[in-house]
Amino acid sequence: MIADVVAHFLVFIESSKYILLAFGSYVEGSGVMLTAGFFLHQGSLEFWPTFAALCVGDILSDLTLYAVGYFGARPLVLRWGGFLNITPEVIDKVEERFHRYHTWILVISKLSMGFGFAYATLIVAGMMRISLARYVVINALGALVWIPLMMFVGYTFGDVYAHIPGQFKIVFAIAVIGVIIFLVRLLGRWLATLR
Repeated sequence: MIADVVAHFLVFIESSKYILLAFGSYVEGSGVMLTAGFFLHQGSLEFWPTFAALCVGDILSDLTLYAVGYFGARPLVLRWGGFLNITPEVIDKVEERFHRYHTWILVISKLSMGFGFAYATLIVAGMMRISLARYVVINALGALVWIPLMMFVGYTFGDVYAHIPGQFKIVFAIAVIGVIIFLVRLLGRWLATLR
């Protein structure tokens, strides 16, 4: 009974893997891209369908964040922004700078996506009514750089992982996760000192 359920589940995963990758990229992004690169090295995925699925999920996620900003952020910020010292004057200043430098802001936010800044930036782009066509082009071009980079890191991790003896693989995986968490915290502390 349980074996049948597991077998059907595995068949579902195998037949839907690229749809699941697109959904995962939509929801999580960078982590799924890294994982896809790892599984690409293991031979579980093919490059082009994986790349296409990740691009679709990533761009749909960007469009969702833009829509949140476009349709909901401004009234919310105008009503409740005072609690965070976000006054209409601050909004005007941000809007002026965002319109002046929006191309660079969007490119940098796309290429620093794994650090958590991109979400707020993409919502602000919608709030500031940046041209949707320009927004999509900039984010699509950024995805063409970011996604292969993340897949390459995951693929490289898969290559290193393949050369580790079996009894040390779990220790290696835990150590890598620990180092990544340490580096992200270190970067966060450094960025906090820049304020």
